[in-house]
This record gives sequence, C-alpha cells and structure tokens, in this order.
Amino acid sequence: MIPVILSGGSGTRLWPLSRGQYPKQFLPLTSEHTMVQETMLRLSGLSGLKSPIAVCNEDHRFMMAEQLWEIGVKPAAIILEPVGKNTAPAVAMAALSAESEDNVLLVLPADHVITNIESFHLAITQAEILAKQGYLVTFGIVPTHAETGYGYIMKDSIQQGSAYKVAAFVEKPDLATAKNYLKSGDYLWNSGMFAFTAGSFLKELEKLNPEMLSVCKQALSAAKTDLDFVRLDKAIFSTCPADSIDYAVMEKTDKAVVIPLNAGWNDVGSWSALWDVTDKDAFGNAISGDVLTVDTRNSYIYSENKLVTAIGVENMVIVETKDAVMIASKDRVQEVKQIVDQLKQLDRSEAQVHRKAYRPWGHYDSVDSGERHQTKRIVVKPGARLSLQKHHHRAEHWVVVRGTALVTRGDEQILLTENESTYIPLGTVHRLENPGVIPLEIIEIQSGSYLGEDDIVRFGDNYGRV
Repeated sequence: MIPVILSGGSGTRLWPLSRGQYPKQFLPLTSEHTMVQETMLRLSGLSGLKSPIAVCNEDHRFMMAEQLWEIGVKPAAIILEPVGKNTAPAVAMAALSAESEDNVLLVLPADHVITNIESFHLAITQAEILAKQGYLVTFGIVPTHAETGYGYIMKDSIQQGSAYKVAAFVEKPDLATAKNYLKSGDYLWNSGMFAFTAGSFLKELEKLNPEMLSVCKQALSAAKTDLDFVRLDKAIFSTCPADSIDYAVMEKTDKAVVIPLNAGWNDVGSWSALWDVTDKDAFGNAISGDVLTVDTRNSYIYSENKLVTAIGVENMVIVETKDAVMIASKDRVQEVKQIVDQLKQLDRSEAQVHRKAYRPWGHYDSVDSGERHQTKRIVVKPGARLSLQKHHHRAEHWVVVRGTALVTRGDEQILLTENESTYIPLGTVHRLENPGVIPLEIIEIQSGSYLGEDDIVRFGDNYGRV
C-alpha cells in the first residue's frame, strides 16, 4: 500500500498563521510535529507500507521534502503541480506514478487530525481488502453533531463487507438539513480520504473523465525529474480539467463504497476547529505562547512574538504573529477568508508570506524596512548555501553574529567569523554559504532604490531556481 499525501490546500481560514506560501499543513498546530508529518507518523505500525507519494504546489516543494526528511521518510516521489487543478488530477498523477497498477493507494489530505489511531488502522486494513477486490473506498466520518461546514455521504443499506455502498454525495447542508442527516443515521461526513488500487482508479477515470486522464498522462510524460521532485509540464497540465475526485469519479462510479470511521477526526478547517482539538486550561482556554488572562473563558489565544493579554473575554480567537494580529468571535471564524480576500485585493504581502520567510537553505526575518533600506536576520543551515546571484538595484552589508560564513564576492572568497563583516556592492556577483556544523546567522542591511525579492539574477543554484 502506497500512502498518497495531498498537500494542495492554502488554509486561508487559519490566517494569519497559515498563508499562501506557508499553509497550515506545514505548521505544528496540534503537536511538536507539523500536520504533514503527523499524517505520515500516524501510519506507523501498518504493515506493507511502501514509500509515500506526495503531491504539492511547486512553491512548497522544499518544505515538503525537508519535513518528510526530518521524520526519516524518503518519498518515492514529490509531484509538483505548477497550477492547482483540485484533487482528481492530483490523485491521477499519483496513480500513474505507482510502480504497479495493483498497488493500493491510501489517499490522505495532509492537514487532518485523527486521535484514535487504533480505529483508524482498523479502517485502513478493511479498506485495503475491499480495494484489492476492485472497490473504490472512501472513509465517512460518523457525525457527532449537525455540521454545516462539511459535505456528506449518504450510505446505502447494502453492505459490502465492513463498508456500505455509496448512495449519494451531498453538498454542505443548512442547519435544518444537517440536523435531519444526523437524526437519520444514514449520513457520514465526507473526509476526503480514499483507498483503491491505482489500476481501479485509472480505469474508472478513463471511463468517466477521459480528457482529464489524457492530459495527466501527457503532463507526466513530459515531466522533468529534479532531485526527489517530479516537475509536471506547466503548458500541458494547465489544460487539464479541474475537478475534485468526488465529482470526477466517486459520484459517478458504481464501485464506490464507504467505511464508517469513528476515530476522533477533525479537518482543522477553522480556528474554532483548532480550539476543539487543542488542550485547554481550567477555563476552557487553548493558549500558546506568552499569554496572560484574567476572567477569560473558552477562547483560543496564540502569541508568536509578543506578550498577549486578555481580560473579560469569552469565545474569542486572538492570534498574534510578527506582522499581524487577528481578533474574531469564535462563532465567526469562517469569515477570516474575507480578510484574506481583502489583503489579496490590496496586493498586501501578508496574504501570502510571513515576515519570517523559509527557503531551502534556511530562513530570513525582515526586521526593519524603510524607503531605501531593509534589514534582515538570515539563518543558513550547516552545509547549505544561497544561489550565486547579483542585484541590479541594491547593495548589501553582511555582519556575522553566529557561526562561520564563506562569502563569494566577485572573483574572491572570504571566510568570516563572528563580529566580522563584508560589503557587497551593487551589481557584484556574490554567494553566501555555511561551511560549518552550526547554523550561520548574519544581519543583512540592504540599501538601494528597489528592495523587492524579485531583484535577483541567479547564475547557479543547488535548488533548481535558476
């Protein structure tokens, strides 16, 4: 069985923690591990698992690779989508990449929480048996309340082993309809998790959406392999129909079955959902970071950088990051997306990136900026190096505050240690690297007429960014 990790979501409802370039699946929201790491770790103990296939946005490739590496997972492939086309093409790419059409694919979104691992493993074992019999299996969550934020699966009365035939997939209901669904006992929440053989899925896709399969085959055939990454051809893949696996296949096939799953599942799709799955104090508050409260109840309060205090509030969400503060009533957190939409309309960077930006070589934090200057704190991992590059509009001063820096500046190379510095004139080809065994930290002061990140001309790069 091959785990297929789908990591295409942007997680806008968890802004300002989750952002376009650093979405929720790469954040440690419920434990010391990130959500994509938890997705893999909870499979530990299942027998016969092969190396996973991950499908993610091209911009997230290094985060995916590094986070899997951190937990000792070597993926069979990381398939990079140059444009988002929803889940059906993503799963098709994974199925086409499987080493055999007889392999069972266990399709898992990268950003879910499951607390009852034993029940989850039992459902997977049952699903594997059905998948090998040619069924397309989905996992339906046994509802605990009348939820309007999820789609539902109506199960048929006909059982197939431990599963039921799927009678219908239904859209997110209003509250009255959701209450009727809950009362009937015939409806399950749609989890977005699946199990089927690669061959069974491709056969159904060819029958139900041949155009999609044809484009996927062409895009994969023209793909380029770079390290662990499979870079799909953008021109071809852009022509692929965009559709979810539900619409493209599961709603139309006669081979769909659903296994009821009661395993403490949560898709962490909002701040209130995150509050649900986070440990709380005696007053019902879920607190992270430097937070003090007085007469505060049933709230989620997160501090990344500053002391946050709350007095006399209830059912609130308060989230502080280095560049944004978000305050919302807990029953209106679904509207966070409207703030993100406004940020995008205003072309503000806070919609896409944090002040602290992650790169394959490390990260940087933009600590100060003005009209003609910008100051960054840069951290380079041991053995890593930035691209060989130059800038047309800015000069840079570098001061080493920790570790050792090997600096390429024009035709010379300079070794700098703590409290030493260098100057990179405008237009000079340069590179920064860390030859040491501890992280390298420098302060970079930029000055010039234009300080945007797109003022980089790369001549050489370890990470395929030339």
